[in-house]
Amino acid sequence: MIRGIVGALIGSRINRGQGGGGAKGAVMGYAAQRVIRRMGTPGLVLAGGYGLWRYASDRRKQRRNGPV
Repeated sequence: MIRGIVGALIGSRINRGQGGGGAKGAVMGYAAQRVIRRMGTPGLVLAGGYGLWRYASDRRKQRRNGPV
């Protein structure tokens, strides 16, 4: 149960960062947490790899465009 709440909070935070209200992100975060859990280790590795790729991509964009 705590894992679902944490997933929803993270999803809400991500959605607010993208200009959303937060409720849609909370639902998506909760659902993503459930899917990753069902996929097991490959799902965890895939999600972690995507997160690192996204982080590196955003950093590269910031360096290219300069500070806002």
